[in-house]
Amino acid sequence: MDGTVKQEPPIKALVVPVTPLQQNCTIVWCVKTRKAAIIDPGGEVPRLKDILRDQGLTLEKIWITHGHLDHAGGAAALHEETGCPIEGPHPDDQFWIDDIGKSAARWGMPDAKPFTPDRWLHDGDTVTLGETEFEVYHCPGHTPGHVIFFHREGRFAQVGDVLFRGSVGRTDFPKGDFNTLVASITGRLWPLGDDVTFVPGHEQISTFGHERRTNPFVSDQALELTR
Repeated sequence: MDGTVKQEPPIKALVVPVTPLQQNCTIVWCVKTRKAAIIDPGGEVPRLKDILRDQGLTLEKIWITHGHLDHAGGAAALHEETGCPIEGPHPDDQFWIDDIGKSAARWGMPDAKPFTPDRWLHDGDTVTLGETEFEVYHCPGHTPGHVIFFHREGRFAQVGDVLFRGSVGRTDFPKGDFNTLVASITGRLWPLGDDVTFVPGHEQISTFGHERRTNPFVSDQALELTR
């Protein structure tokens, strides 16, 4: 034995798929204080509150990556029931948040409502959680106001619908743009490091390094072929 003591990670995360679209809502918390943030509470608010209680966590923040219904549809209810502030997304997604009511009717989610964040987020901002800090990066392309949350010490990111395991976010929505999305991924995500584990908005977690090696849309090899 070398006498070293293994440090407990400063944050932990629990991924909870919600809504008919199975969006990856993520509960993250500061290990030291047990204070939590819910990232992208798209719906199923009572279930999310039950999980917080079962884990012994105190909700402190509500963080939104972008304004689509499946990511933001439960934010208003969660805010009303807990009083916790909503932070994010970037103000360019206001039109998507305003559309939540109409989208909810189409998807049979009557409890989803539009809202105004307590704090809009911009590239270079930071958000705090307990005794920890997350960095905010504006990553437009899927939506114009999309942001991602990055915990540098924990080598962890929640990237919403910017990047997926083996794919990237759709860009056929209003104000979406594929070239802008690729620029966000390569210019904002890749520099954070290949070792970063990320939770996407849907499906399985991955690492930036794995996607740089294998993703057919934004791997280093795929991008080299387009130059």
